[in-house]
Amino acid sequence: MIDLHTHSRFSDGSDSPRELAELAARLNLSAIALTDHDTTDSAGDMAAACADVGVEHVTGVEISLVDPLHPRRRGDGTEVARSVHVLAYFVPLDPSHPFQGFLSDLGHDRLQRNQRLIERLVEWGFHRLSLEEVAQRARGASSVGRPHIAATMFELHPEIVGERTPDSWNQVFVEWLGTAGRAYVPKSRLTLDDAVRVGASAGVVFSLAHPLSNYLDETSSGRIEETMVPIIASLRERGVVGIEASYGSTLAPVRALMVKLTRDAGLIPTGGSDYHGTFKAGVRLGTGLYGDLAVADDILEELRGRRNK
Repeated sequence: MIDLHTHSRFSDGSDSPRELAELAARLNLSAIALTDHDTTDSAGDMAAACADVGVEHVTGVEISLVDPLHPRRRGDGTEVARSVHVLAYFVPLDPSHPFQGFLSDLGHDRLQRNQRLIERLVEWGFHRLSLEEVAQRARGASSVGRPHIAATMFELHPEIVGERTPDSWNQVFVEWLGTAGRAYVPKSRLTLDDAVRVGASAGVVFSLAHPLSNYLDETSSGRIEETMVPIIASLRERGVVGIEASYGSTLAPVRALMVKLTRDAGLIPTGGSDYHGTFKAGVRLGTGLYGDLAVADDILEELRGRRNK
């Protein structure tokens, strides 16, 4: 069994790479991909830790991109740019490689976005919030994002957001930080097609992360097959080789449907827990939110077979 979607404290997870590798070994995972957001800074530590415990390490990253061909449709009929998360595997770590330059551009965009988002929150009354306050609480993470901002909001402004609970945490994203939130700022201007163009020639392979949250809109919620079949076909034509059909927070019947749709399109149904440690309550490494996720080793071999193809 493998897990191809995990996060460490280098982005928005709670575990160090070594803690993550040791947990993978205790759970008898044969391979793990550490896919921190927009950064591979954790890769060296993770590779060393995995070698020590006998777990195969897959160099990965989860990147935030724009899909210009499929804008997001809101319930009121308006369209906005669609931000999607894509998992990249077998990422080159040479700092001079163009794909690392691409990740640096994403990091710059992320920093600018955080600053604009915080400025909007200050306008709404979060006067103690600043980029410096957020960075201080991010514990040196290479990739600082909305979860870090949310945590700082709870610490500095409980009079606005209340005490931190799972429900209030979700509400912060609904009311303030999510796509319909009052302070929302769109993500990177860099596109999915840009990423594939830069990465594919170096043997990087791409899989769409948590596909339903990326593409099911207010106007399409529940119509999975009708929505996802043309999306999957579009992604295939543009060089994406996998769909995270076995996503750790999706119910088993939906996972089975997504595996079928992915296979029917000739793509690889990848899978992972999206483990964040204590920062994503209930999600377990390897087995996901419901405890029944099981991603076969063969999936990793299929991904290897699609490199440079």
